[in-house]
Formats: sequence, structure tokens, C-alpha cells
Amino acid sequence: MAAAPPARHRHRHRHALLIFVVVTAAAAGADAQHPPLPGFYPSKRYRARPFSRDFRTLWGAQHQSVSGGGGGGGVTIWLDSTSGSGFKSRRAFRSGYFGASVKLQAGYTAGVITAFYLSNADAHPGFHDEVDMEFLGTTPGQPYTLQTNVYVLGSGDGGPGRVVGREVKFRLDWFDPTADFHHYAILWSPTHIIFYVDDVPIRRYPRRSETFPRRPMWVYGSIWDASSWATDDGRYKADYRYSPFVARFSGLLLRACSPRAPPRCRAPSGGPTGGGGDALSPQQEAAMRWVQRNHMVYNYCLDPKRDHSLTPECIIHHAAAGDTYY
Repeated sequence: MAAAPPARHRHRHRHALLIFVVVTAAAAGADAQHPPLPGFYPSKRYRARPFSRDFRTLWGAQHQSVSGGGGGGGVTIWLDSTSGSGFKSRRAFRSGYFGASVKLQAGYTAGVITAFYLSNADAHPGFHDEVDMEFLGTTPGQPYTLQTNVYVLGSGDGGPGRVVGREVKFRLDWFDPTADFHHYAILWSPTHIIFYVDDVPIRRYPRRSETFPRRPMWVYGSIWDASSWATDDGRYKADYRYSPFVARFSGLLLRACSPRAPPRCRAPSGGPTGGGGDALSPQQEAAMRWVQRNHMVYNYCLDPKRDHSLTPECIIHHAAAGDTYY
């Protein structure tokens, strides 16, 4: 049995049956395999720094290798039957752009989670906030699933009726995340959280009352065994005959404001207008709709088994070009 992350660093999840979104047409300007070009590329605007300057080992140091080289270098982490591994930023941030180029392992990776996320669980145990990008391992011939999630004010810390995840899941089948590095990012502004894949926004989560994280968070990366739920709701478990399971991170980008930064320090714009984290262009909106229509396989707001009184932000916006969800 693999050693899990220390209890305070584990993710807490409750999962419902996947809801598959049926689509009939792609957004204008995209073919069947590729999203429309977003027209704005935030990952190209910033330069990565050496990994050890911004990050440190959190656990599983013997399963972690730091590399140098161009683009700020990176880190390789792996999971075997003895342990996984994780790293954490040296500083906390109150907002910003957080990105990493990640290459995932091919083959049998069921039960394995590779994660890039923001959290303040160390500072607020039992009452923390978290913003996740989690790659759910898979079986040969099946694509990875990218799960995005938001926990607010302890809603992911467990206990009866307290686990309120805001999961939105996407099949990563419009490219191969194991063949090369692809860029994944979280933009956290005072008004919105935007998730990106190769600079294409795939989900926007707006601030609505108390359902939005506002306390400083750190940046994390990890790989660990989540056999109980990660692949087909736990049907397929981690098989250590295929280990070590390896995840490679490079070019980590932090363009962010520390808690003590002056008020003029703001999160970068999410779009070309420079109007703040919520200012996506029409071209970016079209790309996001294409991903959601063609590759979104679960959305907590559309799950009939969920108690939506616990997720008051579940409002569907209807637009002429289609529906965009939180």
C-alpha cells in the first residue's frame, strides 16, 4: 500500500456519477480536434525562475529530482509502493497567475493523482480554501481526465455534510498530455478564478458572496495514490507493477502578489484588454465554450444528485452562442 500524503495535505473528495455533456456542434472557427485560437497567451508573458528559488520539498524528498537548464528548470516527482512526493511554494500569495508545464506518464496510471493547486490548509487546518487542477490517472487507451475544483472555507475538510466540492471535469483528448509538456495555469483575481490549458481558458469561476477564496494561499504540486476514487470512481486501482509513476514539471510561473504587497499590486489580466482577471475577449470566450461543449464530462452545477442549496453560485448563463458554466 502506498504511503499517502500527510493528512493535512490530502485532498478530500466526494464524487457523483459522471454527467456526460452531449454536444451537437463545435464553436465557429474550430475543427473537430482543436479549440479556436484564444488570441491571448498569458504563459508567454512571464519568465520562469529556478525551481529552488520559489519552491521547496514538502514530502517525499527521496521521490523528487530538481533539474536545471533553460526556462527556469523544473522538478520530477514520482510515486511507487513506498511513497509519493509533493512540493510547495516558499511564499503565500493573495492573488496572481500560477502556471506549470507538465508531462504526464503514459500507460497504466489508474488510481494515481498528479496535482497542481493552491491551498492554505497548513495555515487554516479544518477550515481551508483550495483551488485544484488534478490529473486523474487512467488505463491504456483511455484519456486522462483533468478535474478542476474549488473549496471554500473548509468545505473540503470532511465531516457529515461538509464536503462541498465544486468539480468540473474535462477529458484531455484533444491532445496527448503524455507525449510532451503542456501548460496548465490558474489565474486567481479578486473577482474570478480562471483555469487554462495551453492558454485556452476552460473554466471561469466568479466570486459570489462567501463561495470564493479570499485568504492567502500557497502553490503546491504532488503525486499520490487516490485509488479509492480517482479512476472510474475507484473501479481501477493503482497497480505498482507499472511504477514508478512519474510526473514532470517545468517552467513554473508565478506572477503574483504577496499578502504584504501594496494595493497597487494586482493579478495579471486574464485577457488582452488589461481590465483585470475577469476580462476575457470574445475570442477567448469562444475557445472556452468549445472546450466546455466538446470535452466537459462533469459539472457539479448540472448534477441532479447534488444539494444545490450548498452551492448557491450554480446559475447557468444562457448566451446566443451556447451555455457557459461555473
